Amino acid sequence: MTEQVVKTPIYEREELLTGCQAVAHAVRLADVDVIAAYPIRPYTEVMDTLSKLLADGKFDAEYIIADSEHSQFEIVKHATALGARSFAGSSGTGWMYGFEAIVVTATDRLPVVAMVGNRALDDPGAFGVEHNDALAVRDLGWLLVWAATAQEAIDTTLIAYRVAEDPSVMMPCAVALDGAFLTHSQHIVKIPSPETVRSFLPPLNLGTRKLHPDNPITIAPQVNEDWLMEIRRQNFEAAKRSKGVIYKAYKEFNEIFKTNYEQPFYDEFMTDDAETILLGMGTVAMPAKAAVKRLRKKGKRVGFIGLRWFRPFPTEELRTSLSRFDAIGVVDRDVSYGAPDLCGIVFNEIRSTLYPLKKQPRVVNFIAGLGGREISIEDGITMYETTLKCAKEDVDVPVTWIGVRE
Repeated sequence: MTEQVVKTPIYEREELLTGCQAVAHAVRLADVDVIAAYPIRPYTEVMDTLSKLLADGKFDAEYIIADSEHSQFEIVKHATALGARSFAGSSGTGWMYGFEAIVVTATDRLPVVAMVGNRALDDPGAFGVEHNDALAVRDLGWLLVWAATAQEAIDTTLIAYRVAEDPSVMMPCAVALDGAFLTHSQHIVKIPSPETVRSFLPPLNLGTRKLHPDNPITIAPQVNEDWLMEIRRQNFEAAKRSKGVIYKAYKEFNEIFKTNYEQPFYDEFMTDDAETILLGMGTVAMPAKAAVKRLRKKGKRVGFIGLRWFRPFPTEELRTSLSRFDAIGVVDRDVSYGAPDLCGIVFNEIRSTLYPLKKQPRVVNFIAGLGGREISIEDGITMYETTLKCAKEDVDVPVTWIGVRE
């Protein structure tokens, strides 16, 4: 008699989830050992969902309620040094309050995965989305990636663990979700099965870097000028290697979960014949894509690129892709006071990327959606039309604030 082989399903179910809930399920599926929690909107629903999953026996982990964000990130830093897969999250000024520990986590090459529910930095108080909180780690040695949907949130969190914990990388990774527009909006999400996730995500192995009484080592000694440059160079090389690891992780993710992330670092929408595009991060994609569809009906050759990974930055890939277009409008949901041409952070990264090209597309900047102000479809159309006008009339208007009362 032939024995029947039962095939493990790739996904356990589909469910209506917010972005926060999707991240929580990814943490469950990653089978983390230590979770450090401290509430702040809009991240709080992640810790709430995790506490329910733990109470219902869906997985097992040490769930520690810290006395502050600083303590929260100290806990996961030290837990990871002991070989525990760890998770924490925060938003806005809470993320900033944990900065002493957040900085050291990166310099010590400890692969913590954290969720940042993007929120405007106080004062004045605002719970709405801005990207400055997450972008604050862009030069500190953290990997940094944005999700645009709840499905991307669960997928990206699992991929973040795979990349951060790779032996050739060993860097912390921040997964950013736009406050309210993604953290609290609901989407149908395919939740992977635990068995399939285990085939993608191996256990954390720090090797000889694991703190243990049987392996007496020192992490972060005082080295001063004798060794600091060499250590910085090691971190620099790890960041370089992370690009290749990201490509490999997405390739395997696509094969195992039957997904279609063609380009891991960014998503292109209707760009094949586009002359003018907008580029942005996170949920900017929603109004931008809707604007593309409306303008396409009028015969406009427009498209959109949604940037996922900000660190490592896909310099060569974007340089090749963006060189096809006549004009690019970069949408920044951040402010960089006194920056070159008074423009946003993403814009200046894109302009730097395009600098070596002999024939450069016209690049203009839009500051939009600060403090959670909605970017409407009409705003998207305005940005496309302004970008096109600057290119056709050779008008040099580096930055335009969208929807602001003058």
